[in-house]
Amino acid sequence: MDKLVVQGGVPLVGRVKISGAKNATLPLMCATLLSKGRNRLRNVPKLADVGTMGRLLATLGVTVTKKNDELVLDTVGAEGYECPYKLVKTMRASVLALGPLVAARGKARVSLPGGCAIGARPIDQHLKALAAMGAKIDLESGYVMATAKRLKGAEITMDMVTVTGTENILMAACLAKGTTIIRNAAREPEVVDLARALNAAGARIQGAGTATLEIKGVDEMAPLDHAVMADRIEAGTYMVAAAITKGELTLKDAPMEHLTSVVGKLKEAGVRFQRTAQGVVVSARRAPKPVSVITGPYPGFPTDMQAQFMAFMTMSNGSAVVQETIFENRMMHTAELKRMGASVEVTGSTAVVRGVRNLTGAPVMATDLRASACLVLAALAAEGETHVSRVYHLDRGYERIDQKLTTVGARIRRESE
Repeated sequence: MDKLVVQGGVPLVGRVKISGAKNATLPLMCATLLSKGRNRLRNVPKLADVGTMGRLLATLGVTVTKKNDELVLDTVGAEGYECPYKLVKTMRASVLALGPLVAARGKARVSLPGGCAIGARPIDQHLKALAAMGAKIDLESGYVMATAKRLKGAEITMDMVTVTGTENILMAACLAKGTTIIRNAAREPEVVDLARALNAAGARIQGAGTATLEIKGVDEMAPLDHAVMADRIEAGTYMVAAAITKGELTLKDAPMEHLTSVVGKLKEAGVRFQRTAQGVVVSARRAPKPVSVITGPYPGFPTDMQAQFMAFMTMSNGSAVVQETIFENRMMHTAELKRMGASVEVTGSTAVVRGVRNLTGAPVMATDLRASACLVLAALAAEGETHVSRVYHLDRGYERIDQKLTTVGARIRRESE
């Protein structure tokens, strides 16, 4: 198991290219199950989760070939329908195969999902919607078994905004008979990216980016040929990296149109932004002003940026409140920040962060993907050396983060524990 060793206190200066989005790539990979042929995805990040999804699709009969940032997924002759526990347990996004499998193959047997330990994140909304579309749902020995001769269009109102739930039902509805309406749908840019790719392959989806989706089912779809959108969470993380180290980073391909809430909060804290021909220049020269945030569904402040922003606020010149409304266990990084000298008090899903003059290096342990990024950011700003353990979480969602940080001046190295 690897760890990162970070010698902090160095302002980051230089240029970082933002990779393709993990949260867009994974549903797109599952969407290839809707057609028979050679699917081509470009701008695909090199991540552990992408590799896991590739192995999962291979168990379903898909031939997966990766070269540089391009992924070719050949579904000709692919007939499998079971997603095994050994793969699904490591990555919650595996559940995104459920909808396409039922729609295209009439049956799916998918292990109940795993992934980061940040809350229950049940899939009841997925199952309720598929049942409304005519699927027979059975739970057996930790697996979901869903069957249907052909799904039928239905009017579905999600009880809560769920990104994977919206994506799963959106994909399933593409091959359903009739029209499906999804109300209270997720509006995230990754949902829009998925809809754009599906429409280009013959789907008939309207309303992507709004709370109501209308999908008119078709009899068959063509293979996907799509360039994955840039990763807004990776971009936001590097924005904080520039600010927390009082440095200056130029971010190439940062999707600024999808980062309005993050950029707004960073500007409130005193971070400067400038658009140039080379990319967006993000810089800071002094301790941040205290800024409070409440996470929420898009276009609100993303839960996937909460931990990183909290790391930034530990060094503010006052007190800020960070409130998490999406996942109930997403404050586990606070205990590790306190080991580094941060002043954070948590009550339920709300944290009061009182800025300190300096963080100090310490051995810390990551509990999930974004907590890993939070601890690396804190380590970059801290005095002394920090050992961040369990960085396999980090490798699930950040492409070559240690290498990218090294190129802009970070003193960071990877070691085996």
